[in-house]
Amino acid sequence: MVRIGLISDTHGLLRPEALAFLAGCDHIVHAGDIGTQAILDELGPLALLTVVRGNNDKGPWADVLPESASLRVEDVAIHVLHDLAELDIYPAAAGVRIVVCGHSHKPLVQERDGVLYVNPGSAGPRRFKLPISIGELIVTGGEVSARLVELDIPKAR
Repeated sequence: MVRIGLISDTHGLLRPEALAFLAGCDHIVHAGDIGTQAILDELGPLALLTVVRGNNDKGPWADVLPESASLRVEDVAIHVLHDLAELDIYPAAAGVRIVVCGHSHKPLVQERDGVLYVNPGSAGPRRFKLPISIGELIVTGGEVSARLVELDIPKAR
């Protein structure tokens, strides 16, 4: 069994609640709009890290990040990109089982044509009335399950 933490759209804010959720993961995927190199520096020691550049990731630290990434965990192929509208492969034909994205800040787990699409939502600053959320994949051999979690963020006083 492999536990993959999913995070996106931190926009420079890595909340302690997100770090607590990601503790113990075997792998972490950040689906873009990271915000700063400091976020990657904090996530890196926790687990193997796969990251992609989001549309708001600018500057020399972000220029080296890929726009998409592919990885294989056990028997499961995963494709990561920031904005699902920019998906330039047909995942099922490419043998991809899971597509992880961000950008919309809207948490989503949806299966289409045998491909599981997961957007963990935004773990950074609140946008509109959308939840602050994060996600995880559990991979066992060729089986996968996805879970989204709304972070319990104390209300500002």
